[in-house]
Amino acid sequence: MLALVDKPLIQYVVEEAVSSGIQDIIIVTGRGKRAIEDHFDVAFELESTLQGTGKQKLLDEVQRIARLAQFFYVRQKEARGLGHAVLQAERLVGSGAFAVLLGDDIIDHPIPAIQQLITLHQDVGVAVIGLQRVTPNEVSQYGIIQGQEVKPGVFRIDDLVEKPAPDRAPSTVAVIGRYILTFDIFAVLERTEPGRNNEIQLTDALRVLAKEGRLYGKIIDGRRHDAGDKLGFLKATVEFGLKNPELGPAFRRYLETLRFDA
Repeated sequence: MLALVDKPLIQYVVEEAVSSGIQDIIIVTGRGKRAIEDHFDVAFELESTLQGTGKQKLLDEVQRIARLAQFFYVRQKEARGLGHAVLQAERLVGSGAFAVLLGDDIIDHPIPAIQQLITLHQDVGVAVIGLQRVTPNEVSQYGIIQGQEVKPGVFRIDDLVEKPAPDRAPSTVAVIGRYILTFDIFAVLERTEPGRNNEIQLTDALRVLAKEGRLYGKIIDGRRHDAGDKLGFLKATVEFGLKNPELGPAFRRYLETLRFDA
């Protein structure tokens, strides 16, 4: 719910999914996160107040948020890793493919990141994950793929290595927080042994798919911001602030007045 300029991070992610044609949104939450449910719900009292004070533009935005999609919520009672979180949604997903979007990855591009993966999934028919190229010094911060680039920016993945040392990394192509998964991932996750901190990692299940030839990846077109990192969040705030049609011009003039000592 941390606000990036004028709306919470999770709203950017939900709007990306909706722009990609996804109509049913499952949000995996935990204790103390009721604010997420309230944000996407109808707010009768607030709407009445806005209507009574003539704030039509704000009223329209509040109503638009509530109508974005059909929302479902499931609670992860223990923080036991991303794989465990995905498992919580098994009964709601159904038998088809589904998207997983992590809320701290904000990706800015005219074609939504998850739509790019949907397009590739429709072509290859198996699970697809979002990728980005990183520098050798950054590989220890990411899951890194081993695989073959079958066409520009598209990889058939053979294996994944979690946060390798630079001299042991099989490539400089990293996994980011966008996935199209197929229903069979649940059976793999249920067999996946917990690792460190008793967590079930999605990466371990994806490695099984990769070794069976059922995993592809795509370099995501767009500018990715790691909003879960303090510096990444600050950079995202500046860039989205400058792009904001109402705030951008004044914000740019303010930044131009700043002087920094060398």
